[in-house]
Amino acid sequence: MAKLVEFTGHHVWLVAGLLTAWAAVMFYELRLRTQGATHVSAAYAVRLINKGALVIDVRKPEEFQSGHIVNARNVPAERVQQGDEINKKKDKILLAVCADGSTSGRTAGHLRKAGYQNAFSLKGGLTGWRADNLPLVK
Repeated sequence: MAKLVEFTGHHVWLVAGLLTAWAAVMFYELRLRTQGATHVSAAYAVRLINKGALVIDVRKPEEFQSGHIVNARNVPAERVQQGDEINKKKDKILLAVCADGSTSGRTAGHLRKAGYQNAFSLKGGLTGWRADNLPLVK
């Protein structure tokens, strides 16, 4: 133990760098775990849809018209955050979708904070959906 204290005293910058690296790794891992709870892959999203999930497309109406997931409802992110569009659906599975997954991720996080424990976001958004060759309707 005395040698550890002596080493630390002689190599302060090395120990500080090690502790900083450890803290950065812990922060990154915790962030991934919290995102993993809300972000789902396209394959898992299909399973949720087959279980009866309500797909909420949070893009603008003109983007929604260019192509969307079958039976998706277009509710722009601003209106979801106001809460008036999906009231009384707290027990339902909600899948938020956007173009790249960023807006839907924030929306799913907002919904979870509002009490919707079954709110998820499509990882990669419709870009990831298309990359997996899954269908869209116009």
